[in-house]
Amino acid sequence: MTQEELFKKLIAHSKEYGFIFPSSEIYDGLSAVYDYGQLGVELKNNIKRYWWDAMTKLHDNIVGIDAAIFMHPKTWEASGHVGAFNDPLIDNKDSKKRYRADVLIEDWIAKQDEKIEKEVAKAAKRFGEAFDREQFVTTNARVLEIKAKRDAAHEKMTEVLNANDLAGVKALIEELGIVCPISGTKNWTDVRQFNLMFSTQMGSTADGASIVYLRPETAQGIFVNFLNVQKTGRMKIPFGIAQIGKAFRNEIVARQFIFRMREFEQMEMQFFVKPGTEMQWFEHWRQFRMSWHRALGFGDDRYRFHDHEKLAHYANAATDVEYEFPFGFKEVEGIHSRTDFDLSQHAKFSGKKIQYFDTESGESYTPYVVETSIGVDRMFLQVFSAAYTEEKLENGEERVVMRFPAALAPVKAAVLPLVKKDGLPEVARKIVNDLKFDHYVQYDEKDSIGKRYRRQDAIGTPLCITVDHQSLEDGTVTIRHRDSMQQERVKIAELPGIVHDMVSLRPLFAKLVR
Repeated sequence: MTQEELFKKLIAHSKEYGFIFPSSEIYDGLSAVYDYGQLGVELKNNIKRYWWDAMTKLHDNIVGIDAAIFMHPKTWEASGHVGAFNDPLIDNKDSKKRYRADVLIEDWIAKQDEKIEKEVAKAAKRFGEAFDREQFVTTNARVLEIKAKRDAAHEKMTEVLNANDLAGVKALIEELGIVCPISGTKNWTDVRQFNLMFSTQMGSTADGASIVYLRPETAQGIFVNFLNVQKTGRMKIPFGIAQIGKAFRNEIVARQFIFRMREFEQMEMQFFVKPGTEMQWFEHWRQFRMSWHRALGFGDDRYRFHDHEKLAHYANAATDVEYEFPFGFKEVEGIHSRTDFDLSQHAKFSGKKIQYFDTESGESYTPYVVETSIGVDRMFLQVFSAAYTEEKLENGEERVVMRFPAALAPVKAAVLPLVKKDGLPEVARKIVNDLKFDHYVQYDEKDSIGKRYRRQDAIGTPLCITVDHQSLEDGTVTIRHRDSMQQERVKIAELPGIVHDMVSLRPLFAKLVR
């Protein structure tokens, strides 16, 4: 199965089982906008809870806020978004389609990486167990040729983007022979900048209305509340402020399902530190955030760091946590050392003094900031794609199972009466009523028990609890485990403890505080 085929299956599965729907689908949808269905919202909320608790419960110096989406327009002037929040765009004159110029180049580079992997795969098949990958990629003439072109293009792209050389960006596209995916031609316009912020009007009349923006990130709501939180919470440096909220970007290249959308959700934490200590904290959060991802158990080798060569205007260090999606390694989280840019800019534009008084040293200073920023929707896609598994069983049957970490699974347990009579549904309903105060559980009595198991596998339910006639005799039920499909007999009275231990976040958190 190719990556493209797998990706199509993920999209189809997410819709069929109520995870994600195209927004306004009855009106043919809205490009790059999606709705989370009944199971999708549960998975999404569980992901957010895992992040929120890891930040605010595991750290006694991090607190949370929920800032408004609308902010004073000067906020975005101070942050640089009005003047510098741009993407380099290019149009194909034949297809009339618009693209991000840097993404076209990145896609070309990714294709070179794919070519290298194909050469490696062919060689591995030819040489078998004797194959030495490192030796092959460092000595094979064809691989070296592809790699040289790839590295040269990457170096040139970094150079022209850092210099904001739009003519150089177009020249590189032409030099690489990049064609429009729709028309197949190289008939390109010049590259120009496009601001990504959505604007609207606030006010009762058109004449009296003022322009405001839908926030393109949640971080600025934290920065403008720095003094409010620090003073009312009596916070001492170093400390952090966390926030989960919606953000909006008028992405031209919105693609790959929910990976890049125009309306999305962010989980951001801004950690305020004493100047001169920011790189120490940058490394701390770099390691902690990677541990948070790897604790989910999807495989350490599927994550990697990607250090930025082109730094944002506010940063002196930046790295991404990348995950190997079905369409390659892509960013799921960014860790940035933002210096004192944000607080200094807001102090300048507001005319207010935004500093921290250190009672131990007796000095006042503008704190530096280390940021962790993760997209909820990208994290959802990462978890969903990692969990999706097609299995062929020993009896020849096949099943699709979503191997969600139990703590993130939308439905924690399903209670299934073996038949719809003889008092079994009543026992099953009582079990549901006992569990539902603590967990999201489902009751299902339709179809054969085998089909019901398959349905629960397909939505990632960790435990299926089957009530049968023996349950009436001795007060026991059968628990079936999703991943192993093994079954065990347990007492009904023990179910609350068993389910709690299985789906608790505690085992994940234990990996982070060792």
